[in-house]
Amino acid sequence: MDYLQTKQSTSLSGTVTISGAKNASLPLIAMSILAKNRVTITNLPKVADIKTLLQLLTNLGAECVFIDDGVTIDTSTINKTTATYDIVRTMRASILILGPILSRFGHCEVSLPGGCAIGQRPVDLHLKALEQMGATIEIKAGYIQAKAPQGLKGANIIFDKITVTGTANVVMAAALANGVTTITNAAREPEVVQLCEVLAKSGVKIEGIGTAILTITGTNKELLNIEPFEIIPDRIEAGTYLCAGAITNSTITLKKVEPEHLHAVTSKLEEMGFSFSSTKDTLTIHPAKEILPVRIVTQEYPAFPTDMQAQFLALATQANGVSIIEERLFENRFMHVSELQRMGADITLNGHIATVKGKTQLSGTDVMATDLRASSALVLAALVANGTTNIHRIYHLDRGYVELEKKLETLGVDIQRLKE
Repeated sequence: MDYLQTKQSTSLSGTVTISGAKNASLPLIAMSILAKNRVTITNLPKVADIKTLLQLLTNLGAECVFIDDGVTIDTSTINKTTATYDIVRTMRASILILGPILSRFGHCEVSLPGGCAIGQRPVDLHLKALEQMGATIEIKAGYIQAKAPQGLKGANIIFDKITVTGTANVVMAAALANGVTTITNAAREPEVVQLCEVLAKSGVKIEGIGTAILTITGTNKELLNIEPFEIIPDRIEAGTYLCAGAITNSTITLKKVEPEHLHAVTSKLEEMGFSFSSTKDTLTIHPAKEILPVRIVTQEYPAFPTDMQAQFLALATQANGVSIIEERLFENRFMHVSELQRMGADITLNGHIATVKGKTQLSGTDVMATDLRASSALVLAALVANGTTNIHRIYHLDRGYVELEKKLETLGVDIQRLKE
């Protein structure tokens, strides 16, 4: 098993290129199920979750051919509609095939999903919405068994809470449904927006893209002609590298990035004393005279993303004062705190609120990653920790970051991937 060995890096400099967004890629790969043609996707990040979902499609009978910076997917050869436990257990996002498979074939079986242990992410909202669209759904022996032999029908869907994968699943299901589907309290994340935009360019009438109310007019099972498209930049990867620049109080530049998608992150960094300059697709962070404490509450887009909470918690250990970070979306997403405390961080937990007292001199030691974003928080902490930090169980990290250690090396970080 691999681990990362990182030594203190007091100052970073240089440029790093941001990869395509994992969280945009996953629903867009699933969307290929709705196509009548081969679908070409470029700027696809080479991370474990992408490989897992492509393997799932291959298991269903699709043909996936890798190209230079992406993949071509032919779903006309799909001859199975069951996503088995052995592959779904490694990634919760496998649930994204439920909507498109059911909409196209009229039946689907998906094992109840796995993934990071950051708390409950029930699929009840997905299933309730599909039932409203005419599906019959049962849970048997750990599998979701869904049937809609006459096809799905348009419906008025109101989500009790915002769900990104739920919105994506229902949008894809509605694309081939008979009639008009309205989704109220839809997720507005850029990754959902890109899914809707690609579907709209493929002939599906979608109104309200980027808002909380989406209206989708289905094609009544007529498959789509999907033109080649490029995945948007990964705003969470970009935010992580901005935190690397911030925690070391360095100047670094991100290439191939969408600054507008990062507004919630950059505004908090500005509150902490950092400044920015940007072009159309680059963003540069500049050092702060003093790193100031911050108050953060995680919420759905366009508010501060839960996927950046762990990184900012690490950054807050280097701020001069007390920072408060409140996690409102996932109940178990402070598991990295105990590992940061092992490094010397002064963090107090009270339910879903973390209080961080800084500035603290961290010390290198052996730590263990507990989930994807926690992994990156430990890497960030290692940048300013005295001595050497060994970060174990980085298979979590590989689920969402493309060659993180190589990109950090280009910025001047002393980091290497080793075998246990």
